[in-house]
Amino acid sequence: MKGFAMLGIGKTGWIEKERPACGPLDAIVRPIAVAPCTSDVHTVWEGALGERTDMILGHEACGVVDEVGALVRDFKPGDRVIVSAITPDWGDINAQRGYPMHSTGMLAGWKFSNFKDGVFGEYFHVNEADANLALLPDGMDPGVGVMVCDMMPTGFHAAELADIQFGDDVAVIGIGPVGLMATAGCALRGAARIICVGTRPKCREVAAAYGATEFVSYREGDIADQILQLTSGRGVDKVCIAGGTVDTFEQAVRMLKPGGIIGAVNYLGSGDFIKIPRLAWGCGMSHKSIRCGLMPGGRLRSEKLAAMITAGRIDPGLMLTHKYIGFEHMEEALLIMRSKSPDLIKPVVYID
Repeated sequence: MKGFAMLGIGKTGWIEKERPACGPLDAIVRPIAVAPCTSDVHTVWEGALGERTDMILGHEACGVVDEVGALVRDFKPGDRVIVSAITPDWGDINAQRGYPMHSTGMLAGWKFSNFKDGVFGEYFHVNEADANLALLPDGMDPGVGVMVCDMMPTGFHAAELADIQFGDDVAVIGIGPVGLMATAGCALRGAARIICVGTRPKCREVAAAYGATEFVSYREGDIADQILQLTSGRGVDKVCIAGGTVDTFEQAVRMLKPGGIIGAVNYLGSGDFIKIPRLAWGCGMSHKSIRCGLMPGGRLRSEKLAAMITAGRIDPGLMLTHKYIGFEHMEEALLIMRSKSPDLIKPVVYID
């Protein structure tokens, strides 16, 4: 089979590989819609995970089941499925501790395009199919379904980590697709004021549709100063970090009220340390918390998020700004994700 791969740091291209083998609990899936992610950009061009050679990229896909193992109960060839970007080993002790995304090791629930071939191939392997696949609802555009793989669960996880409560004032840093879903998640959980940090007009337009009430721009000065000014110096109850760098935490701590919570889901592709300002941290006694995490993944979460779409609670299709037809457009879609043109939110490649 062929796949679009990371050849090495800074290099991508098409390669030929053997079709993956199917274990007794597993499935082989043929993609019908896939989406590149900023994580792919960090992995290839920043070397964020270290060197990877001839590794097929991608972790966001809907597909058709081609083969299942002898012990798979709930899925069969021909089923149209949503494949979570995070596919934990559910019997692992860390999964039993409540951290399936870290099953067998830190971040090891993230397998696709991390330490095994991803979904940008003609076929890809899914471990523990009964626990990591979800049926694509009848009538759902598979491009919309792809948003259930990573963007929705990751953005919503930021709102969960920040423990958004009714009436909270919230700042969302970064309004790419994950930040947009964090914005929607905060609104769904009852936030009152949602101040988004971002500049691209299309992203602001969609953020407003998802519940953003105000915007600030890093191009117009320090974002913490701007948010403190908007809140008469009080700051916000919660912060969701869905963009930025290791330096963003300094600003997030400064804009946060004492006792507030930062929910961080941003993939930090470079830098060795985050910065915590001593005085804004209350000399270590401010009761300001930072909770960071990789979204849990798995079947149940995918099913619940898909149910929210079919019930009309949210429309992630608003983020699909660039649609390509045909596997041959995979490189083009990834490169536009890297360049982040002003009108881009999320590209999707339809293969079938």
